[in-house]
Amino acid sequence: MTDAPATPLVPRSHEHGITTLTLNSPHNRNALSTRLVAELHQALADAAADDATRAVVLTHTGGTFCAGADLSEATSGTAKDGPLGLAKLLRALVALPKPVVARVTGHVRAGGLGLLGACDISAAGPDATFAFTEARLGLAPAVISLPLLPRLDPRAAGRYYLTGEKFNAAEAARIGLVTLAADDVDTGLAPVLDGLRKGSPQGLAESKKLVTAPVLAAFDRDTEALAEQSARLFGSAEAREGMTAFLERRAPAWAR
Repeated sequence: MTDAPATPLVPRSHEHGITTLTLNSPHNRNALSTRLVAELHQALADAAADDATRAVVLTHTGGTFCAGADLSEATSGTAKDGPLGLAKLLRALVALPKPVVARVTGHVRAGGLGLLGACDISAAGPDATFAFTEARLGLAPAVISLPLLPRLDPRAAGRYYLTGEKFNAAEAARIGLVTLAADDVDTGLAPVLDGLRKGSPQGLAESKKLVTAPVLAAFDRDTEALAEQSARLFGSAEAREGMTAFLERRAPAWAR
């Protein structure tokens, strides 16, 4: 007897020049587990090598695009690579020689916002919500800031990084987190994807290089320091209390 193959956490489909990668880990709200990060990294590499692919759509099952780090791994010590592995994934998204489009119809929080920021174009539907929750957990949005801060309105970043407030798609578009907020996300994305299908591989890749060069430079300059900061915070007693309280659905000890 042999074990049945595991259901992919990032299934891939292709239609008319567009490769769609779907985050499909409903048991933990598409959190960035070691396995999901590895599968997404591989799926991106496969899409980059596929001559039939003009662009990649990154979407999700369920009501959450991505809930950020898998806190069950973080608190149990079973996570591999941790912040450095996430930084490598985000850099791969930014450096992919094909445009990456995020399709969001649910909640995005913490590290999931790093995925969103690393995409070139993003569309959010009316049920999409967003929250930077790290400060409430004793953490900081360190490596995810590399693709995010160049895109975000600075005053809005200060507010939402610090407060953890939840905000909607219209606000996300206003502050630069997403490209467009649409009543129907697929209708909103249709002209975007049509335009990408008409782009030449060379034209798309070289145009993307111009846009992403400063972000990639920031990754190469700051990844190691920010990953070390994140690792230190994840290992602190305060962060462990914050993450444990979140998993136990209670207020952390410092909340007032």
